[in-house]
Amino acid sequence: MPLVRIDVTAGRSEAELRAIADAIHEAIVDVYKIPARDRFQIINELPAGRIIAQDAGLGFERTDGVVMIQIFTQRGRTDETKAALYDRIANGLAGVGVSGENVFIGYVENGPQDWSFGFGVAQYMTGELGVPKA
Repeated sequence: MPLVRIDVTAGRSEAELRAIADAIHEAIVDVYKIPARDRFQIINELPAGRIIAQDAGLGFERTDGVVMIQIFTQRGRTDETKAALYDRIANGLAGVGVSGENVFIGYVENGPQDWSFGFGVAQYMTGELGVPKA
């Protein structure tokens, strides 16, 4: 049930965008063992210059091929599991032509009360959906 926002600079083909989205989703399914149809992604293409992503002082340069990923998900996963996810995403994206220096991931955790999957109902709170196990 992670919600994933993917921001890229405009110019990639539909096939490239889908490959990026698929690689990220496959990593989440693989590492977090969620169902394949538990997929919620938003892909934003922005004009050149609208994504500013430097290196935080780490000493590398990004290109305009940067992929900014925000993952919103339930709290409770270990730091090791999160690190495995980051690695799996970077490797998956490398397989579709995104170099490691162009992969940026922001991870935000929340609780079951913070989700509504439709109809204005918090389905985890009502019991319509089981709260995912970490």
